[in-house]
Amino acid sequence: MYHEGSREWQDRFDTRRLADRLVERLAHDAFTDEDRAFIERRSMFFLATADAQGRPDCSYKGGLPGFVRIVDSRTLVFPHYDGNGMFKSLGNMLVNPAVGMLFIDFETPKRIRVNGRASVREDDPLIEEFTGAQLIVRVVPEAIFPNCPRYIHKLDTVESSVYAPCEGHTPPVPKWKEMPEFKEVLPPKR
Repeated sequence: MYHEGSREWQDRFDTRRLADRLVERLAHDAFTDEDRAFIERRSMFFLATADAQGRPDCSYKGGLPGFVRIVDSRTLVFPHYDGNGMFKSLGNMLVNPAVGMLFIDFETPKRIRVNGRASVREDDPLIEEFTGAQLIVRVVPEAIFPNCPRYIHKLDTVESSVYAPCEGHTPPVPKWKEMPEFKEVLPPKR
């Protein structure tokens, strides 16, 4: 869980024992029923990836509650929806499968981190279960752990995004895709 950089700061601030105890008591590598319930109720998460040279990227991933699923104690899945076509996160996963995910409940507040290894497939057997999915990402956890919620601002969800795919709803075309400088280079719809 920790490397020399972490240990240097822990030793400087005398938190090594605390850090070790947190891992000992809270970290686990298989999803619990409580983890599943918490994660599957979220409508968003933050996804950290890095390229082959270790250069980081962080993305917001959103959908309707349930768009992230725990299919068994060692597998989390989520859909990749149509985006801006850059494929930064998914491209990083192809060259460096290490990912970090942060799920936050802004109303309670509470948060859980999931660090693991990701794989991406177009032909995943679950793709038909996710309306609007282009691809399915599977994550095998290496460390699942709650974080202290004390600095989480309490926020309320006002409304879900009209762009979130769901059964019986065709999301509108984003305004930026209608702009001439982008419209002329958009790939045909699949």
